[in-house]
Amino acid sequence: QVQVVESGGGLVQAGGSLRLSCAASGSIFSINFMGWYRQAPGKQREVVATVTSGGRLNYADSVKGRFTISRDNAKNTLYLPMNSLKPEDTAVYYCAADVTIRDYGPHYRYWGQGTQVTVSS
Repeated sequence: QVQVVESGGGLVQAGGSLRLSCAASGSIFSINFMGWYRQAPGKQREVVATVTSGGRLNYADSVKGRFTISRDNAKNTLYLPMNSLKPEDTAVYYCAADVTIRDYGPHYRYWGQGTQVTVSS
């Protein structure tokens, strides 16, 4: 079994900062992709930022320059410091990890339960 758990959400005023963390644990052999997604009320889930095991980064245009994704491969942990937060950043933020449990095995995507980020104006 693999568990993915996010933490660090909360309520912050516009212009403030939060730092999200995501820890993957369990029967993990390797993780090749990790990412942050978010879903606002009434909207579809969207990608926020992703990082491959090789370090390739990808950001949504709406968060470039404000959010920074990073990962600690040794700890199977993903981070997302978020600065200059805006009310439109309000959403449930989800962590995803593509995990294989054995060498040469297939990777499956595991999701966390989500953490709420609320930015007040």
